[in-house]
Amino acid sequence: MTSMNLINTGYLDRVLGIVCSVFDAYSAVLFLPDKSRSDYRLAAMFSLGDKVNPDIVVKPGKGIVGWIIRNNKPLLINNFEKKRSRLNYYDQGEEAKIKAFMGCPLNQRLGALCLDSKRTYSFSEKDQKILHLFANLIEDAQTKYLRAEENLLESSYYSCLQLLLNLKNRTKRWPEFLGQYLKLLSETAGFDYCFLAARDETDNTYFLEHSNPVFLTGNDDGKKFSLNSGLIGWVFKNGTGVYSGEKEGAALSPLFGKEARTPDFRSVICLPLGVNRQTRGVMCLAHEQALDISEQLKNFTRNSADYLALFLENLYLKSRLKELAAISNQTTD
Repeated sequence: MTSMNLINTGYLDRVLGIVCSVFDAYSAVLFLPDKSRSDYRLAAMFSLGDKVNPDIVVKPGKGIVGWIIRNNKPLLINNFEKKRSRLNYYDQGEEAKIKAFMGCPLNQRLGALCLDSKRTYSFSEKDQKILHLFANLIEDAQTKYLRAEENLLESSYYSCLQLLLNLKNRTKRWPEFLGQYLKLLSETAGFDYCFLAARDETDNTYFLEHSNPVFLTGNDDGKKFSLNSGLIGWVFKNGTGVYSGEKEGAALSPLFGKEARTPDFRSVICLPLGVNRQTRGVMCLAHEQALDISEQLKNFTRNSADYLALFLENLYLKSRLKELAAISNQTTD
C-alpha cells in the first residue's frame, strides 16, 4: 500500500476494532486520501474475516464509498440486496454475503469511515450519529498527527540549513564542502541522488560535480552534456526551477536528454544557481519513486540552493578580485 501521512496504522486498526465491536459489525474500514489527494486508499481496517483487500483504491464517485467521499454525506443501507452499487473493498465472492452498510465522511473530504454487517437491518439512524462521533475522533487525531509531522519536518529542515551554513567554517576545500553539502541535502530531503551540474564556460555544455553514481553505464561518467537537451539543460537555459513527482507514475523528461542512461526517475527537483546574473549551476535531487514534494520541501530546497548560489557568488568575486589584482600588478611593473 502506498505510504500516506497518517497516524500509526496499528493504532487506527485498534480504534476500528472498537468501532466494529460497538456496532456488532462484520468489518470496519477507513479510507484516507493518498498523497495526490485524487484517490483514497485503505488506511486501516478490522474484520471478522480475512477477505478485505488491503490494496484497494477508491475514486470519488465510484462505488458506495466513493459516493460518500464525493458527496460528503453519510449513507445507511439496511437491505443491501436491493442495491446495485458495490462496496468494492472485498475480495471476489465475499461482498455477496454483506446485507447492511453504514458509512460516514470525514470533514474536508479527508476520507470515509464505513461499517458493514452480514445481517439485514443491523444499523439505525442513532448508530449513524454515533459513528459520526468516531469519525470526528479519528479526524481530530489525524489532524494533530499531521500538524506534529509538519513541525518535525520544519525542525529537521531548519537544523539542516544551520549545518549547511556552518560548512564553510568546517571545510577548507571546495570538493570537501560540496560533498558534505550534497550528502546533508540528500539525507534530509529523502532523495537517493543529489548532484551539482556546472556550466562549462568554454562551450555550450555542462558537467557533473561530486555526484553519487547516477548513470547505468560507466561510459557516461565524466561526460559533458549539451545545454540544448534534457531537463537540466532546460533549467540552465530558462533559469527556472522544476519540481516533478507529485503524481504516481508521472512521466518525466530525461535529466540529460537521450545522451545518457540513468535509472527511471519518478521524482526530480532541479534548481538554478545564479552567479553573476547567469545560471552557472543546477542543483539536482532525484529519486526512483514518486515522492510527496510538499511546500515545506520546496521551501527547504530553495533555501539550500540560494545558499549554495551565494557561496559560489563569493568564490566568483574572490576569483575576479585576484585576477584584477594580478592585472594591476602587471600594469604597475
